[in-house]
Parts: sequence; C-alpha cells; structure tokens
Amino acid sequence: MDSISKEFSKVEKKQQEVADSTIDNIDKIINEIQEAQNRLETDPMSVSAILKELELKFKELTTKTLESHKELQKVIIRYEKIVDKKWKNDITIASNPEVFANKEKVLNTTVALHFIREGRFELANTFIREAQLDIPNSIQTQFHEMYQILGDIKLEKLELAIEWARSKSKELEKRGSTLEFELHRQRYVQLLIDNNREEALVYAKKKFPLFHSRHIFDIKRLMCALAFSTRLSTSPYKDLLSPDLWIELQNKFMRDFCNLLGMSSESPLYISVTVGATALPTILKMATIMKEKKNEWSQQDELPVEVPLPDYMRYHSIFACPVSKEQSTEKNPPMMLPCGHVICHESLNKLSRGNSRFKCPYCPHESIANQALRIYF
Repeated sequence: MDSISKEFSKVEKKQQEVADSTIDNIDKIINEIQEAQNRLETDPMSVSAILKELELKFKELTTKTLESHKELQKVIIRYEKIVDKKWKNDITIASNPEVFANKEKVLNTTVALHFIREGRFELANTFIREAQLDIPNSIQTQFHEMYQILGDIKLEKLELAIEWARSKSKELEKRGSTLEFELHRQRYVQLLIDNNREEALVYAKKKFPLFHSRHIFDIKRLMCALAFSTRLSTSPYKDLLSPDLWIELQNKFMRDFCNLLGMSSESPLYISVTVGATALPTILKMATIMKEKKNEWSQQDELPVEVPLPDYMRYHSIFACPVSKEQSTEKNPPMMLPCGHVICHESLNKLSRGNSRFKCPYCPHESIANQALRIYF
C-alpha cells in the first residue's frame, strides 16, 4: 500500500503542476490576443504581421500545454500499472449485475438523498433535475435547517439548537433523547467559563427543574461546579470542559434530527458502500474457491459464509433456528412456542406434521402449531 500511496501523491502533485501551468498559459494567450487587438487598433495596416506573430505565440503556448499533459498522462499510466499489479483479483466475480436491473430510479433517488444529507444542496438540485426525480422540496428545507443549526453548534452557538429542541421536546422525550438537557448543560457551562456565576445560577434555576427526574445526578454535579467556576479546569469537574462533549452534541443533534424525520442518522448509501467494501475480500475468496470447485451457491439473499462487521453496522438481530441451524427469513420467520422456546416456521411444521401435538425440542412441554406465535426482533 505504501508504493500505491507514494505514486498517488506523485499523481496529485503532477496534476496540480499541470493545472497551474495550463491556467498560466491560457492567461498568456488571452493577454497576447488583447495585445494584438490593441496593436491592430493603432496600426491597422500591420494586420498580417500581427496575426502571424499571434499564431506563432499561440502554437508555442499550446505546445507547452500539450507537453505538460503528456507528462501527466505518463504519471497516471505508471500509477494504473502499480494498482493493477497490486490487485489482480477480478472483483466482478463477486457481483451480480442483475440486482439493480430496472432500478435506476431507486438508485438515483438514493444518490440524490445522499447529496442532500451531506449538505451538497446545489449538487443535489442539479442531479435531481438531470435525473428527473420527484423529491419533495420539504426534505431539502429540513436539512437546510439541520445544517444551519449544526453549523452554529460547531461554533459553540446554542440558541438555535435550544429553540429547536424546545419545539420538539415531547417527541424527543418519547424517544428517550437527552439532547435538550445536554444543550442546556453546555449553555450553563459556557456561562461558568465566562465567569457569569449569577447568570449561570439563574439559568440553572429556570431550566434544570424540567429535567430533575431523569438527570438529578448530573444536575447535582453541575451545581457543585458553580463553586469552582474560577478554576474549573483544575477542579473535580474539569470533564465538563472536554471538547469531546461538543462533538458528541453535534452527533446527537444530527441523529435526533434525522430520527424525527423518520430517517437513519447515517446515509444509507454510505453504509451500503462501506459494508460492501468491508465484505468484498471475504466474498472474493468465497467466489474464487467455489469457482475452482465448480460449485454454485443457489440460496438467495444469504451468503454461505459470515461477513465480519463492526457492532455499529449491525442494525438487525439475526435469529438462527436451534433445530435446523438456518437463519430466519421473511418466508421462514421465528415462531415462539407456548413454553417460550423459539424455532423457525419450517422446523415447526416438520415437528407438528401438520397440526398434531408435538413435544418442544428443548423441554417436555407439548403444544400444537396453532399455539405458536410469530415474533419480531
């Protein structure tokens, strides 16, 4: 990877040099044209000589530009060869081009929403217009608001964020969010940092009683910090000054804002690409082995190997039937027996042989298939 990084740095450096020289040559051409115009105005009789001189200058500058681009092309070709040498695997064997057949609109909508979520509103508008997508303007308006508030939080300005959280107080409380309290906490700490002890005390008396039932321990610490306001950085409450609290506040605000819109805090496109890239080595190895053994994997929507993913990318619990050892699916969902044990629907049908009584495979309790309930994780 070091060799690839070094070559890529060379490409970046050369690209910048070529861009600078190209712009410089274009400026020189523009200056030569303007100078020729001025000379023609003062000496119209010398038109032939002036144009001939301009032609020579033009050829000289365009030749320099083309030569610099050829040098850039050589660097790029060398980089491509190193990349090809490093990665010899054909990743197309791990893909299925039919998956996205006739789903261009879905893909384009996903891309457009990704641009909106990233705050690239001008790019999103252009893409939506060119792809002829029907995405409500209200979505962009809401994300405009989110990025405006988020920008203020990054600058440690909390007024807009506190006002938004107050207006959504009931919805946030239903979701168990602590955002509103944490915003008030940060505002209180700001007042302490500015040595506004009296104002901080008034602020605490006005705001903290609203959160007494859920945050009594935190409120006690904040009130005790008042006694150390002149030396908070060396006090037992110095953790209240941690820059990480501001970063956590930004992430929590973005997550809660998206949740109230019924959307995930992370872009689905970003997650999909990241998971795909993480799983690619495992899938490539599996596909290579199966190709060598001339085997095919016929089970749809399921891989014959487990793909290791970090915990923060695991969004759904997966149930594996203790009888068949297979993962549950929509067609083969988990079913809970009256005794509380859970097996998959297909295993339930095999055990009950229609609708006869059967014994639970894990305890002596007997039941019939109709008594089993489908459960959702």
